[in-house]
Order: sequence, then C-alpha cells, then structure tokens
Amino acid sequence: MYFTYEYTIDSRDTDPFNQCRPSALLGLLQEAATEAAVALHVSREETLERYNCFWMLARMWYRLERPLHWNETVTVKTWHRGGKGASTYRDYDLYVDGVYVGEAVSTWVLADLETHKLLRLSKVPEFTGTDGGELCKERTLGKIHLPAEMALAEERRMHYSDADVNRHVNNSKYADFICDALHMEKLGEGKFLSELQVGFLAECLPGETIEVYTGTENGMWYAHGSDRDGKSRFDAALTLAPLPETEG
Repeated sequence: MYFTYEYTIDSRDTDPFNQCRPSALLGLLQEAATEAAVALHVSREETLERYNCFWMLARMWYRLERPLHWNETVTVKTWHRGGKGASTYRDYDLYVDGVYVGEAVSTWVLADLETHKLLRLSKVPEFTGTDGGELCKERTLGKIHLPAEMALAEERRMHYSDADVNRHVNNSKYADFICDALHMEKLGEGKFLSELQVGFLAECLPGETIEVYTGTENGMWYAHGSDRDGKSRFDAALTLAPLPETEG
C-alpha cells in the first residue's frame, strides 16, 4: 500500500542557485508523510483523540540524483514498513515528469502529548497489513558518527517563526540551521546537496539559543547542534556533489 503526493516547487523554496533548498525538500517529505497519515486514519488529530499521542520525526535521510528546481512538479510515492516496536520507517521515491530523481527514508515515533513516552506501534491497528510490502527499502538510519574535531560555527537563537503546531522548532528548519552554519551560499557554488541525514535528538523551543558546530571528514560535511549546557539537539551528515553535466 502506498500514497502519492504532488508538489510544485515555488519561488519560496529555491536558493541562490535556483535549487530547491534542503529545508524545503524536508518540508515536502514531511507533508507527504502527513497526507499519507491522514489517508491511513492516523493523522495528528486522530492519534491525539485515540492515543493522546502525536507524531515526532526522529531521523530523516534523502539522496538526490540531481537538484530540484523552481516550477518543477515533484511526485512523491511513499509507504511505511509496518510498526512493531516504538518506531516505524517511512520510505519515499521521488519523480519529476515520471523520471526517478531520488529517494528518502524517515523514522517516526508516536509520543504521549504530556509525558513524551513512546507508544509501541503494535498498539496501533491501522498499521497492520497496510505497509508497502515489496516496495519497502532495506536502508536503516543509525546514529551519525561525528568527526573528532568540530568547530563552533555560530550561535542561533530559536524564534516564533521557527515553531510549528507542536510548539517546538519544525523539523524542516534544522536544515536551514545546518546550511547557514556551513555557509552554503559559498560552499554550494557549482554543486548541489546530493545526500543529507539529520538526527533529531531533542526538541528545540522558541527562546532557546543553540550552538552549531561544523566539521568535515572523508569528503563529507557534518553539523551538530547543542544548547549552552551541552545537551545535544541534532546531528547531520551531508554530501555535496558536482552538478550533472546537463546542468553545469
């Protein structure tokens, strides 16, 4: 069982290189997952009513064959892998004009609204027999191993405009924090962010200040966010690739 979602990239989604910003792509994938949950009858409203729980994104990874551009309509095909433990995987394939352009994998949990205790997905009958079957990917998302040496790139204060209906910083915003700390306006010239994994380790709230550290190792870039007391909030690993010859 799978769900199809379409989205046309607009001017608000693009960066100085006319590429879809990573945060916009994360937002697109998040909306596809949200609409798939509605179709499965496990929307935010329904899970709050039945289980007093809401969905939280724990990890996200995507890989692109090429950058996405303004006015391109992206078709997302998505499905889940079932739910037995405290989390479930959701997979995605991305197409433009019927041509495959990338894929993604995410990990989601259902957390109690007050305690944030995780609900085992085996207690959610809507997940029984509705997974993607043979479409399910094999990729799993483990902990990101950061370089030994990372430098403080910036301190970033969380604001009202970063928060969503769950009253914490929206998952897609973390990609902006990461790309800003890496100065992607300079780093991305002649390249595109072909692969990104983000681990959402703890909530960020408006009014907090996060320290963002960056580093590189074996050709990959890394970012780590923590508060001033050293509590980790997010980790990220990025791969930059040269633009395809057709776009160079």
